Amino acid sequence: MARVLATFYVAAGIAGLLAVFGPGAGEQARWAIAAFSVGAIGAGAVSFRWGPRWPRHVFHWPVASAGVLIAVVVAISPDAATAMAAASLLTFAAIDACFFFSLRLAWLHLLVGTSAVTGALLLQGDTPLALALALSAVVAALGNVTRGLVIRASSASRDPLTGLANRRGFDDALEELLAVAARKGEPLSAALLDLDNFKQINDSAGHEAGDLVLIRVADGWRRELPPSAVLARHGGDEFALLLPGTTGPDALALVRRIATEHPDVGISCGVAEMRPDEGIAALMRRADRALYEAKAAGRGRCELEGGTGSALARDLSAALVAGDIHVHYQPIVALPGGAVVGVEALARWTHPQRGPVRPDEFVPVAEQSGLVHALGAHVLRTACTDLAGVRTPAGEPLTLGVNVSGRELTDPGFAQRVHDVLTDTGFPADHLVLEVTESLLEGESPAALATLQSLRAAGLTVAIDDFGTGYSSLSRLDTLPADVLKLDRSFIETVHSSPRRAQMLQSLVAMCRGLGLDVVAEGVETAEQEAAVHAMGCTFAQGWRHGRPAPLPDLLAALQPTAQARPAHAAYRD
Repeated sequence: MARVLATFYVAAGIAGLLAVFGPGAGEQARWAIAAFSVGAIGAGAVSFRWGPRWPRHVFHWPVASAGVLIAVVVAISPDAATAMAAASLLTFAAIDACFFFSLRLAWLHLLVGTSAVTGALLLQGDTPLALALALSAVVAALGNVTRGLVIRASSASRDPLTGLANRRGFDDALEELLAVAARKGEPLSAALLDLDNFKQINDSAGHEAGDLVLIRVADGWRRELPPSAVLARHGGDEFALLLPGTTGPDALALVRRIATEHPDVGISCGVAEMRPDEGIAALMRRADRALYEAKAAGRGRCELEGGTGSALARDLSAALVAGDIHVHYQPIVALPGGAVVGVEALARWTHPQRGPVRPDEFVPVAEQSGLVHALGAHVLRTACTDLAGVRTPAGEPLTLGVNVSGRELTDPGFAQRVHDVLTDTGFPADHLVLEVTESLLEGESPAALATLQSLRAAGLTVAIDDFGTGYSSLSRLDTLPADVLKLDRSFIETVHSSPRRAQMLQSLVAMCRGLGLDVVAEGVETAEQEAAVHAMGCTFAQGWRHGRPAPLPDLLAALQPTAQARPAHAAYRD
């Protein structure tokens, strides 16, 4: 908009100077017209230099002013030829109006401009009314044709289904915004968004249902994004997003907030922030890499390429180096009876200034910043070292559950590092359980599944953690490399208040038992909940009823044999 406006203003100024100082030009008002022409050239320079920063509504003023300026020049022209030459410049204002604004506003500009110029021609005195009206008709027709061509050209950059920019429109916007950001020194972030399980929607409900989902996503995100953002359908079920003036961490926070507000449509997202002297291909390649990492770590996630670089990430890195990340253990008991058969190892961090930091805060930071490998390795080695040789009150080896990130599983060296830890600490492989989220398993990352299968072949156990919080696919439970299913606490919390949830839970447990999967009920806090999940067939329970996460000395004290012997139970495989 700024370039087109500047070009027309400068062209009009040069045309005015040529008309005034050309052969045969009259002397009357020569210098006044020259002053107007020089002013037009100056206005064009201002538009070219600062116009890209103006909001859209500001452009109404220079377009309207152009019509008034032309009318004044027409009125003071020395003869009819000069007046008609000046009046013809109204075509510039007409093209601007039809190029920039809605149809209603464009015709308003045309009406005001042609009325003012027609009046000026009649006031000038040497131009017949018919000729003045003919000129107005030509200007209006030119503006209308221009608008049609603009709409036709813009449709080539629009996705017909969603109304968003298509790949071509996105590339054009990215090229322009990248140049502006480099010139102004402002941040620019790009994001790639991919709909989870979209193929299943098309296969099960048909392409019309898939189209409706795409339209709903486009409309929902368009409403939530700032006006400066550029959202495009990149192709298929993939969307691309540009956020000028936004840093990578802020862009990540924005897309996470919007994704949370639309939980019915699962979205994986990768975000990258422009680096100095970086080209378009490099920026989008990093966004694509972040999207791949988000999918590998489990669907429904948003990742920032290269991490957040936040103060919390730096503090977490320092804490890992200093050994300030501690491991607590929460008991897992067999049902019935409540005998401790295993524990889950959980990372705990007390920040020197902030105090205790919640795991759901620092674990995502570890994943985004690339520290999750170090964090996972620290928890695994610490837990195996602490519990090697530790036995349950019944005298059985204690089973250890350790959470594993999707990024760890996609690391080709992860399986070997696990074997090395088991060799160094002496912890038995058949009592180590790797807990992974169902979203990771459903993501079917080939590298992650291959790693899990390799570790299972070496005697380790795999548990699906937090089952019920992601995109559950019950028919595929028998195909996943898992031995144990851990029901999310949201099931247990409503086992008494929701009969339908209780019936669903009972059916799920029965199916898992039929598939040979042990079932752990997480979040068991009361005797009533324990009795309910046991009646449904759950094999094990975990929750505050049998102990909160505690440091190693407290765990060892709780595992001391009591005077009243407890019956032996099968070892926990979670």
